[in-house]
Amino acid sequence: MDTTTPEPAASPARRSLLAGWPGLVLRLVATVLLMAYALRGITWGKFATLVANADWRWWIAGLATGIVVQVAAGVRWAALARPLGFPFSRRFFVWRFLEGSFFSLCLPSSIGGDVIKAYRVGDTTQRRLLAGCSVLADRLTGLAALGVLAGAALAGTKYGLSLPVTLAVGAGLLALTLAVFMLGVASIDRLLAIIPAPHPAREFIARLLPYQQRPSLMAHAVGWSFLVQMGGAVAVGLMARSLGVVQPLAIWFAVVPLVALAVVLPISINGVGVRENALAVLLAPHGVAAESAVAVGLLWLASQIVTGLIGGGLFLIDRQAAVPDVERP
Repeated sequence: MDTTTPEPAASPARRSLLAGWPGLVLRLVATVLLMAYALRGITWGKFATLVANADWRWWIAGLATGIVVQVAAGVRWAALARPLGFPFSRRFFVWRFLEGSFFSLCLPSSIGGDVIKAYRVGDTTQRRLLAGCSVLADRLTGLAALGVLAGAALAGTKYGLSLPVTLAVGAGLLALTLAVFMLGVASIDRLLAIIPAPHPAREFIARLLPYQQRPSLMAHAVGWSFLVQMGGAVAVGLMARSLGVVQPLAIWFAVVPLVALAVVLPISINGVGVRENALAVLLAPHGVAAESAVAVGLLWLASQIVTGLIGGGLFLIDRQAAVPDVERP
């Protein structure tokens, strides 16, 4: 008879933690390797001189612009979340948006902060899933604006298009993007017709109907996204000026969105290494040395850290989840 006492099974939380370790280790390794690759061939004396002679007033101007951009992004999110039954003030959403930027500092890619935002806005599992839908809609409109802005700017710089022609290309891409969004939200009721009435997903999807009933919501969100993405490009351009890297706005409108798209990929921690390599590759054709491109990436990262720390401070001030500023209907 076997009298060996069986070992207690690991708790679900512990199993989840252990299961997440391999992915975290891989991302840490990827972060180190990507940064090592970005720093290869760097002349350290030139790099140190570049940073030592930086005009930090331009960096502060870029940081301030970036914070304003984050506030605008929070307002955009509010416009998408409130029709779904989250009657919080714009201040509430801006606050939670900045909190998300803090958690994005330590979670894999910028998507990690999105999960925290949804968790903080909803007070039940179902409402957190619904909040996640608003975050996803917010993210998709932002990515759409990134694509349109980058596409138009790249076409203009690559083919030497005049400003009116470049704007026409952007307008065409925007029209296509809006058509895709309108088609998507117009299909919500058709999706409901397919799902059987007792199915729990039916009630959940039905709560997305405000997007179909008010299609202008997506158009307005895309408009806000253009302001956000253009502001982000301006912020990076201002930071680059602190290092003496001066490029036309069209270059930053093309480069920054592409880098932002690359950073979204869950490859490294907070996009470290991805950002610097992407800037080095994209700015090289415009005569920007590798030392300068990597330095711009590090200043960009520093501004995100400062903004994230502001969000962390807001989280410490108010750690209570989903307390509405107004009563729910």
